[in-house]
Amino acid sequence: MIQEVDAVKFRQNLGEMIARVQHSNDTIVIKKSGKPAAALVDPALYYRIRNMWDTFDKLTGKLAECYQEISEDDGMLEIEAVSAEIRA
Repeated sequence: MIQEVDAVKFRQNLGEMIARVQHSNDTIVIKKSGKPAAALVDPALYYRIRNMWDTFDKLTGKLAECYQEISEDDGMLEIEAVSAEIRA
């Protein structure tokens, strides 16, 4: 479950919030001035997300190497063509 809390309430109930995330696998979104500022998540979820980011960075790096000789315009045309083919 995702719960949103104000930063002040989060500070006042830090122990409870940590326990909730630890034992219930909840996610807590911490808001400042009504806007999301941070999130407290289960460590397993954090490491999964971190691993996905790392994998994404590696893949985009490899793609950039493969397409370094192609202009940005030509690359965008190729992406649009493949996207249209997949949608069809």
